[in-house]
Amino acid sequence: MPERGYTDKELMAVCCSREIQDGEVVIIGIGLPMMGGLLAGRTHAKNATYVYEAGGVGARSRRVPWAVADTPTAENATCLLEMWRLLGDGQAGRIHRGCIGGAQIDRYGNLNSTCIIGNGSYDSPKVKLPGSGGANDIGSSCLETTIIMQLLPGKFVEKVDFITTVGHLTGPGSREKAGLPGKGPTAVITQKCVFRFDEATKEMYLDALFPGEDVEEIRALVGWDLKVSPTLKTVEPPSEEELSIMRRLDPKGLMLGAKVPLEDFEEFARMYESSYRGMQ
Repeated sequence: MPERGYTDKELMAVCCSREIQDGEVVIIGIGLPMMGGLLAGRTHAKNATYVYEAGGVGARSRRVPWAVADTPTAENATCLLEMWRLLGDGQAGRIHRGCIGGAQIDRYGNLNSTCIIGNGSYDSPKVKLPGSGGANDIGSSCLETTIIMQLLPGKFVEKVDFITTVGHLTGPGSREKAGLPGKGPTAVITQKCVFRFDEATKEMYLDALFPGEDVEEIRALVGWDLKVSPTLKTVEPPSEEELSIMRRLDPKGLMLGAKVPLEDFEEFARMYESSYRGMQ
């Protein structure tokens, strides 16, 4: 554990959590978005309803799910729906926020999780990725989208190789022209900073730094002339309560960063059993 007492992934999950408002209906994707949703549900957004792509609605999970159909997505749930029904509710405007990730993003918040073409082609790309899953439905239909992804070379580009999940498409008015509801993406959370989108231009800009990060280093990782907020902020570190909740939900650190080798299944089971009791 770093001297500061928390990891980048823990702060990313906390930032995701803080985007969620009490009373919202929120669909949370695989990975850190799940942790952000579970944390919000146990702190400031207890009256929000959390839904999963596979159909779980209103679950109160005692550990973080490892997939959208893992058993905790149904634990203490209000109901279980078919996937088409849940995503259909999104198309009907009943899901306020989607929390998702991606492999590549452009200045207007369009996400690529299909392929990195490089010097190849769509049929023979440099890298094949998992594809959309429900991400395109979420980005197209939810009233607002929060994105979580790593800020690394080649991931924040002028134009994505393939639009898997729509953001603001080509800029102002393009979502509306395409018949898409909602605000589109409003925040992009990385391990170094938080980006937001200009209301007029729909272009991503730097809004807040993680403690100790540098603006010019972030600019160097972004593939366009990145604008910086005139009121640039520093992200508030996780509270002790937030850290305690996340570490109980993920006692092995499988999502927040593995702390203990997974060699002894009995130890693994005991750790989760102890964690469950604490999360009742």
